Amino acid sequence: MLIEFSVANYRSFKDRATLSLEASRDDWLEESHVVRTGDHRLLRTAAIYGANAGGKSNFLSAMAAFRDLVKNSSKSLQLGDRIPVVPFRLQTESERAPSHFEAVFVHNGTRYRYGFEATSEAVTSEWLFSQRDSIRETNLFTREGTRIDVGEAFCEGRPVEKLTRPNALFLSVVAQFNGEIAGSIVGWMNQFRNISGIHDQETLGFTVRLLSEPQFAAVYGPMILDLVKQADMGIDGLHRRDASPEKMASIIPAGVPESIRTQILNSIGTGAFMVTTSHRKYGSDEAPVGSVEFDFESEESAGTQKFIALTGPFLHTLIEGSILFVDELEARLHPLLTKALVDLFNGPANRKNAQLIYATHDEGLLDPKWIRRDQVWFAEKDRRGASRLYCLDEFNGVRKEAKFSKEYLLGQFGGVPRLGNLEEAIHHGR
Repeated sequence: MLIEFSVANYRSFKDRATLSLEASRDDWLEESHVVRTGDHRLLRTAAIYGANAGGKSNFLSAMAAFRDLVKNSSKSLQLGDRIPVVPFRLQTESERAPSHFEAVFVHNGTRYRYGFEATSEAVTSEWLFSQRDSIRETNLFTREGTRIDVGEAFCEGRPVEKLTRPNALFLSVVAQFNGEIAGSIVGWMNQFRNISGIHDQETLGFTVRLLSEPQFAAVYGPMILDLVKQADMGIDGLHRRDASPEKMASIIPAGVPESIRTQILNSIGTGAFMVTTSHRKYGSDEAPVGSVEFDFESEESAGTQKFIALTGPFLHTLIEGSILFVDELEARLHPLLTKALVDLFNGPANRKNAQLIYATHDEGLLDPKWIRRDQVWFAEKDRRGASRLYCLDEFNGVRKEAKFSKEYLLGQFGGVPRLGNLEEAIHHGR
């Protein structure tokens, strides 16, 4: 489970920002929202609030960049390739400095602290420490520039010290050479899944895979359909259909040149599919007489499409006991549906202690009977465009039964837009 994640000098985060999933001493909602693992009490969910452009998405982007570099740097980046990190660009000093990433987590009963710093040209530093049944951390390895010092407890790394390129992470290289500890850690990080609440086409494809592919369908198919039925959308069935060439051609906008249209259709190939839904049909006496199949894309509402797209990643995360972070979770969803999805992680369905981190504007989720103060975070930019991240639990005098949503909208916690007079701007333009 994730204990905390930190980032610095990445996109809008100039200084170090840390999101902690370590629960406070408060015993509010302890049984449902807090998990004990070793010496740690960890939260199952965390919400990030903030104004548009406040930094919520950038923080989640940092988590995705961290995972992708750990997963891919040793095999996807060739010598001389640029590392995909974006420093804080609104200050000359930070533009030239490395971006910083660090995760602290518990895996297989051991606490690990792993991080690295990198520019677009090279990894400038990297470190891995472990802690188990001891007060002090064990240094597994440290790296400064091209020098890598491997500790006695990480002997699997010694044969590949000189095989690590400047733009590759040492941890990834050791995992690629079948290092047991490194492989286990990289495997855990590969379970990080990030999705967008706005752009859900890829998410829908993942859900359809769980519905239709034999190795997944028997487990996930009934659960996905049951979730959709419980969501009161009037849907009795979900189906994957191979898309005909005519159907795929109809999706391409009119006016696209024929040569480009042909290239698009050829690139899609034979694996294209469409999704349909089944709805019950009734006779004049209101008795069921059969079902009608709807085209998912053109006949279902945007909210229905979004909810169904989310069911796959949510269920997969719960069953695997992994970590899901979602940007704009509430987009196109009724507030009760959003709350119900989060409740899956804070309830008995979360048997493997999966974790959910989500960015949202939905102040209705700030219900003190439903969320702990240490689960609420805010991202806010200062006047120089730099984001900071802070927790509701840091505010003194905020009672656990207080109306968080009202106080948030009044600006008492920050993380809200500093609005000027929009109507005045219109008058100036006339």
